[in-house]
Amino acid sequence: MIKVSVLYKNSPDAKFDFDYFMNSHVNLLKSVVGDKAKSMSVDQGMGGGPAPGSPAPFIAMAHLYFENMEDFGAAMASGSETIMNDIPNYTNCEPVIQISQVLL
Repeated sequence: MIKVSVLYKNSPDAKFDFDYFMNSHVNLLKSVVGDKAKSMSVDQGMGGGPAPGSPAPFIAMAHLYFENMEDFGAAMASGSETIMNDIPNYTNCEPVIQISQVLL
């Protein structure tokens, strides 16, 4: 199993429209990846560090789970440009993408 994480770094000038993301971008993403994605989740950063009230290092994170790299590649083959072109509609943050093997 692999996890594709898309992380949006928090900063004083970071903007992220969660309403648009959840109601439009996620639907676009689902239409592109179809049933190749086994599951997905979205996190909204609330805080970080050891001190209560510290800002979250990431304003948002999205995680998509695929059975293997082949399924991820097939899911993104035709729609990755569409997904990437939609990013300015909900954020001014440059996404950081990490692909991980799920061990547990």
